[in-house]
Amino acid sequence: MKKNIMMMALAMSIAVSVNAQTIYDAANIANKDLNGTARFVGMGGAMGALGGDITTMGTNPAGIGIYRSNDAAVSFGFSSYGTESNYMGNKMSSDKTRADFNNAGFVFSTKVGNVTPLRYVNFGFNYQRVKSFYNNMQMEGNLGDFSQTIYMANQASDAGGIKDWPDNPYRDNNIGWLSAMGYNGYLITDLISQGDLDNLLASNPNYSNYVPYMKDGVQVQNVDEELMYRTPGEYVGMYTGADAKFHSEERGGIDQFDFNVAFNFNDRIYFGLTVGAYALDYSKYCIYDENYGGGEGYNLQTWSKINGAGFDVKLGTIVRPFEYSPLRIGFSIHTPIFYSLDYKTNARLESDVWNDLNMKNEVGTPSNEIGHYDEDTYDILSGDMVSKFQLRTPWTYNLSLGYTVGNNLALGAEYEYKDYSSIQFRDDAGYADSFDYENSTTDMLKGVSTIRLGAEYKVIPQFALRAGYNYQSSIFKDDAFKDLPLNSIQTDTDFANSESLSNYTLGIGYRGSMFYADLAYKYTTYDAKFYPFDTFDGTTLAQATKVTNTRSQVLLTLGVRF
Repeated sequence: MKKNIMMMALAMSIAVSVNAQTIYDAANIANKDLNGTARFVGMGGAMGALGGDITTMGTNPAGIGIYRSNDAAVSFGFSSYGTESNYMGNKMSSDKTRADFNNAGFVFSTKVGNVTPLRYVNFGFNYQRVKSFYNNMQMEGNLGDFSQTIYMANQASDAGGIKDWPDNPYRDNNIGWLSAMGYNGYLITDLISQGDLDNLLASNPNYSNYVPYMKDGVQVQNVDEELMYRTPGEYVGMYTGADAKFHSEERGGIDQFDFNVAFNFNDRIYFGLTVGAYALDYSKYCIYDENYGGGEGYNLQTWSKINGAGFDVKLGTIVRPFEYSPLRIGFSIHTPIFYSLDYKTNARLESDVWNDLNMKNEVGTPSNEIGHYDEDTYDILSGDMVSKFQLRTPWTYNLSLGYTVGNNLALGAEYEYKDYSSIQFRDDAGYADSFDYENSTTDMLKGVSTIRLGAEYKVIPQFALRAGYNYQSSIFKDDAFKDLPLNSIQTDTDFANSESLSNYTLGIGYRGSMFYADLAYKYTTYDAKFYPFDTFDGTTLAQATKVTNTRSQVLLTLGVRF
């Protein structure tokens, strides 16, 4: 088959361990949704200084110190997810709906006394779904001068220049899975024709890394009767100008379990401590297809899962600067979440291409037929490949203000900051050295600011109206890309650089003598620039797929205070 010439890269040193994680995995895990009780969501989550809601133990633990009675509540939701993509005028959309169990918790309030400085000691527990990974993505269109096979070829060329392929490259710590699948599927090759070699020598007369391709003592020719040569350790990919299709499905979420103790001093100073436990379940399926016409093309399917658990500690305080002041000032700090995780993956490649069997020697003639090739790592390895790792998310800093006007109006505002570039990968033993390459890429992440605003107005003592707004700045720098190690077992090369995110919320609530019910609506929207791959050196496609993600969610909370 005819291949396009690409620049021959210098060999690079090989990473010492086989890893699979990227900054996109880390950012996806570290980022949380706005979720919790319907009252909390209806006020945009801006309750860190106001307190008095079960969900606040996950943002400002001191908020539980406001309680003077016991509380128990459960929350249910219904979500509609939407994704619209546009690649060079090719528009696609995906819409899905699903029910959610969002929140369940309780607070036990213990009164200490009226004259002692310590007035209340409160204990709380809360479960909430802090992250939903639910997402579908599609794109299609012509790639122009780009191909994922160039990525495969560069991975093989840069990984020390692979000259000998073992029988099972998927267990070789020095070989990336993409390059192995591309080589075994005849999508990349170290063969070059006499004509292409002449072009290469014309631009680089000193190039000497080529040898005649010999069989039975005779130099092989291709179907055009051109002599063939090998370029040991240097590979080229398939045609450019392919029509590409991409489809992915992501599922799962993160469950957070908070255990809280909070103290009330003189009804002016509140202090709280929360220990959080996390259970993570993430899965992704994607299929990527390139069609070259004339019956040639391939598709690559990837299945991957991340499972595990983590923990963190949250400290918070709320202060009334003046006695009986309607103003409250809150501050909280969250340690990183210390995750211990398993990454599991397998992949399948199906290709229909010409290969070196379509060449001839002195006794053979070309078959002029396209061969079909299957490569399935699940069959080869008798199951998934598993990579264990640890992840440390950023520290979280939160400053909040709360203000009440009489008994009718409550206003809340918060500012939260996380430096995502401080994310760190570690091996299963807790050492970061094995992930030097991955940790060197976190500078493509940014410090993220989140602003939350919320208001609650009681029309009458039993009924309240609520509204809120969230703004979260983008996590990724404009030039961020998915930078896989040369020996990565990851074969899904797609990534999306999300931009700023906005949440708009509305709510209504009823308070009886014991029973209460709250209803909230949340609309989430953010744009992203999607790429099915980069060219292995950080050069992305000339045209990004423009993506708009939305989520509409209705939340219902039922509770009792006693």
